[in-house]
Amino acid sequence: MTHMATAPPDPSFGPEPTSPEVKRYHREKLVTGVAALIVGAAALIFMALWGGPRLDAAVRAAVGGSRWLRLIILGFLYASGFELLSLPFSFWSGFVLEHRYGLSNQTFLRWVWRQVKGYLVGGPVGLVALLGLYGLLWYAGAWWWLCAAAGWLAFTLVLGRLLPVVILPLFCKVTPLDDAPLIDRLRRLTAGTGLDIEGVYRLGLSADTRKANAALAGLGKSRRVLLGDTLLQEFTPEEIEVVFAHEVGHHVYRHLPKMIAAGVVLTLAGLGLVNLVLQAAAGSLGYRGGDGWAAWQDPSALPLFGLVLAVFGLALSPAQNAVSRFFERQCDRYALERTRRPDVYRSAFLKLARMNKADPDPHPLVVWLFDDHPPIGQRLAMADTMTHVARAAGE
Repeated sequence: MTHMATAPPDPSFGPEPTSPEVKRYHREKLVTGVAALIVGAAALIFMALWGGPRLDAAVRAAVGGSRWLRLIILGFLYASGFELLSLPFSFWSGFVLEHRYGLSNQTFLRWVWRQVKGYLVGGPVGLVALLGLYGLLWYAGAWWWLCAAAGWLAFTLVLGRLLPVVILPLFCKVTPLDDAPLIDRLRRLTAGTGLDIEGVYRLGLSADTRKANAALAGLGKSRRVLLGDTLLQEFTPEEIEVVFAHEVGHHVYRHLPKMIAAGVVLTLAGLGLVNLVLQAAAGSLGYRGGDGWAAWQDPSALPLFGLVLAVFGLALSPAQNAVSRFFERQCDRYALERTRRPDVYRSAFLKLARMNKADPDPHPLVVWLFDDHPPIGQRLAMADTMTHVARAAGE
C-alpha cells in the first residue's frame, strides 16, 4: 500500500513560498523563458522574411524539385534548427535551475534520455501532422483550412485517447494505485457527477522531480486519475481529496469539451489568416512555386506559415490564459464546496506552493502574459472568504 502523510492540516503551514529564494527562482525562470522566446522569434522572422527562399534554393539544388521530399527535408531542418536554438534555454531552465533550487532528482543522463524520447515520439507525430496539413493545402482546394481544422480536431481526440495509456508511460512509470481506502474516497467524490474513470494510478514523478502534481487525463475509456508519488507521500488523504475534487470540477464544468471547441474555432481563424497572408505576401518575399503550384502553397514558404501562426498564437495567449485562470478558479470553488473543508484546502495548496516553489503573489503583468493558473495567494484568499462566510452564517 502506498504510504501517505497523515499529519493534520495546518493552515499556517509554510512560510517558504514568500521567501526571496522563491522570488529569485521565478525571476530566473522568467528571464530564461523570455530570452528563449526572443531568440526563437528572431530566428523565425529572419527565416520567414529572408532566409526561407535561400534555404529552399539550396535544398532544390541538392534533391530536385519534388515538393514532398523538399517538405520533409525542410521540415526536418527547421525543426532541428529551432530545437538546437532552444536547447540551451531548456537545459538551463529544466535542469540547471531545477537542481540549483532543490526541485530536481534528475541525473544529467536521464535528462538527455528524456529529450531523446521526446524527439522519438514528437518527430514522427510532427511529420504526420506536417504531411497531412500540406496534403490538404495541395489537394483540398480553396477551403483547405476548413478541412485542416477538422483534421486538427480528429488529431486532438486521438491523442487524448492515447496520451495516458501509450505516450505518458514512456516518460513516467504509471502503476495502479493499491490504496483501497483512498480509491474509495476519490470514487465517492465522483458520485453524481457523471464522471466515469477507468482507474486511479500512481505517477512516478519522484525519479525526476520533487514537485507534486495530479491530473484527470484521457478521453473515453482511457480516462483515469493520475496522482504523483510525490503528492501521495506528502499529502494527507483529506488533502488529496481536495486536489482531486479540483480535477473533478473540470469534468463538472465541461472544460475539456469547451477547450476543444475553442481550439477548433481558433484553428479555423489561424489557418484562415495563414491562407490570406501567404497568398498576399509569399511571392513578394521571394518564395516561388513549382509544378503548377503557387508560391504560397510551396514547401519553401513553411517558415512564413509558421511565423503567421506564431504571431496569431502569441497575440491570443493572454486571452487564452485568462480563460484558463477562470476555469481553474471555477474548479477551486467547486473543490471548496464539494469538500466543505477550507482548512484542508488551504493546507493542500500551501503544500503545493512549498513543494513546487510557487510564487504566491507574482506581478500582475507576468500573470496576464504567462500564467494559466491563478496565483496561490488568490486561491488561498478564496478559502479564507469561504471560512469567513461560514463563520458569519454560524456554521
